[in-house]
Amino acid sequence: MKQTLYYLNDDETWFPPVNDALEDPSGLLAVGGDLSSTRLINAYEHGIFPWYSDQEPLLWWSPDPRAVIDVGEVRVNKSLRKFLKKCPYKVSINCCFEQVITQCSLPRSEENGTWIFPEMKAAYVALHQQHRAHSIEIWSGESGSETLVGGLYGVQVGSSFCGESMFSAQPNASKLALLVLENQLAKYQHSFIDCQLPNPYLISMGAKTIDRDLFLDRLQMAAIEEVNPDDFEPRNVDWRALLHKVIGEHELL
Repeated sequence: MKQTLYYLNDDETWFPPVNDALEDPSGLLAVGGDLSSTRLINAYEHGIFPWYSDQEPLLWWSPDPRAVIDVGEVRVNKSLRKFLKKCPYKVSINCCFEQVITQCSLPRSEENGTWIFPEMKAAYVALHQQHRAHSIEIWSGESGSETLVGGLYGVQVGSSFCGESMFSAQPNASKLALLVLENQLAKYQHSFIDCQLPNPYLISMGAKTIDRDLFLDRLQMAAIEEVNPDDFEPRNVDWRALLHKVIGEHELL
């Protein structure tokens, strides 16, 4: 069993090899460092992400296996399909990143506390300002007085999207955000959504686990794939134009 835990220094570009991550707790690779944009970008490009709780030091992880959703495999069951046909929501991209991450940071009813601390939030807002982190927003209400009711955010690495968190204040809002994200990536050959760790919700939406080595191979291919820098330009999205595609191509349960 691997027992070496690395401590990061002031070199923002250095991480230990991910295959040196601990087996218990699974995937823990390193401690320390900071949340500078340079370090974060380097981490995500090597399949590493920060995750820690209150009163803990900054911890860096690269779990094995890794949870991913392949583009085209987000699951749309019958109830979601029925909901989408009459869905009143509106969708935007990168129009209120800070609001999304703030909502994601609020404690959930089934959880104690949050892992999205102020310093974590500030770090991802900085990535967003550098066009490396993006959000999908779901709105409800009359035009001009819409309320943010769902969304997600994460970090783009080439044609892949490393999801960090999502929230849903009204039915199916985060599911619609996931479908819109999938559509943003659909035109690329090596695209996928990194979910980091599996949970029942993500599994129900199509996530699966793959070996870390395979994940890293896929991440490398996605990282070098040429992408359109305008994909995540702030804008409103006419997601209803996608409805026929969603219903016709996704797995219906």
